[in-house]
Amino acid sequence: MKSSKAKCALIAIGGGESSDITKDSIEIVEKFLELAKGASGKANILVMTVATNDPKEAGERYAKLFERVKFNNFEVLDISLREQSFAPEILQKVEQATGLYFTGGDQLHVTTLMGGTPLHEIIARRCNEDLVIAGTSAGAMMMSSATLVSGESDTAPRHDAVDVAPGMNLLHDTMIDTHFSQRGRHGRLLSAIAHNPQILGIGIDERTAMIVRDGKFEVIGEGSVTVVCAKDSAHTNLPYIKKDEAIGIFNVNFHVLPKGYKYDLKKREPIAQSQKKMMAATNEE
Repeated sequence: MKSSKAKCALIAIGGGESSDITKDSIEIVEKFLELAKGASGKANILVMTVATNDPKEAGERYAKLFERVKFNNFEVLDISLREQSFAPEILQKVEQATGLYFTGGDQLHVTTLMGGTPLHEIIARRCNEDLVIAGTSAGAMMMSSATLVSGESDTAPRHDAVDVAPGMNLLHDTMIDTHFSQRGRHGRLLSAIAHNPQILGIGIDERTAMIVRDGKFEVIGEGSVTVVCAKDSAHTNLPYIKKDEAIGIFNVNFHVLPKGYKYDLKKREPIAQSQKKMMAATNEE
């Protein structure tokens, strides 16, 4: 189910866009609708509330958010039982959708209720065709190949500081964390990458999103996306320390990417915004 070369777009959002609606929240939603054929009037959007325990409340929040951008051609689709991921009527709705928007909640709800089902298979296949998939908070974390289940914020990297489970693998060889700077999650993501150095760690701030297309992502919104890459790390003490002891690890690459910056997921290299654009932004202020 690899989809890093997907023709569609994946939009991973760091959370907060529906509870605190700002111009950056609006920008993210408008970009989602643009990519999902919203401007042409042909958009068919499903708000997927599988991650939350309160689908009604989540649906109402996103109704208000979509109302702000004058869009109403959407349906709230809840999956609260795994058997629903086999239901023909639900499979047909997802087959006909132009965009899916996964709400926040608990990423394990998504993986346990949808993982390995016909619904998962349809989403993975259409990732390589024409489906646009957005997800916020847990809805973003579930996209990666590995997902953080638990781990303390505001803590130094430690042995066994995090629990990791398989994700939906819509974005291959990655692990996404959200609410990143707001909750001080740098240490827990570094702990996770020290335990899984073969994958790329991605931390997304609130009201910030990365848009993944053609093996690259671009940052939009008010904050930053932090990338943690251990491909050049040639030393770690992790196999030799006890539970809760501090991790030692060398040559981990950190990249902090604000709005307009890009990242090449295949080469694992950041792409700076052009100097011309940076100067233009300065002159506008």
